Amino acid sequence: MTKKELSQLYYLKKEIAHQQSRIAELEALATNCTAKITGLPHSTEFSDKVGINAAGLADLKSMLEKHLKKCVLTILKINNFIQSIDDPLIRMIITHRYINRYSWKRTAREIGGGNTVHGLIMSLNRFLES
Repeated sequence: MTKKELSQLYYLKKEIAHQQSRIAELEALATNCTAKITGLPHSTEFSDKVGINAAGLADLKSMLEKHLKKCVLTILKINNFIQSIDDPLIRMIITHRYINRYSWKRTAREIGGGNTVHGLIMSLNRFLES
């Protein structure tokens, strides 16, 4: 497994969060109704907020479902990869850095044992290259 493959989980989660916020926006637009004010000039334009947003909302929800499934599969793939690693240090590095999304500094602090950021990066690079 490569660093790029390990990083995909981060980008999938960001994409899912963006889609969820967009869905919330569209749902708010679809349900946001204002009271009619009488006595004002009448407009001939017709606006169906629910109808206009329904197709886009359905597409986004479908896309979100696909991304959630892909996210779960990616987590399973990474977890299977982690379980196949014999070295506990490398398992901890990958878990903290790619599953928990810790910074390298926090990863070094969590692992402890006098490990430095540079040392952890080098250990991971050596492992992934072998």
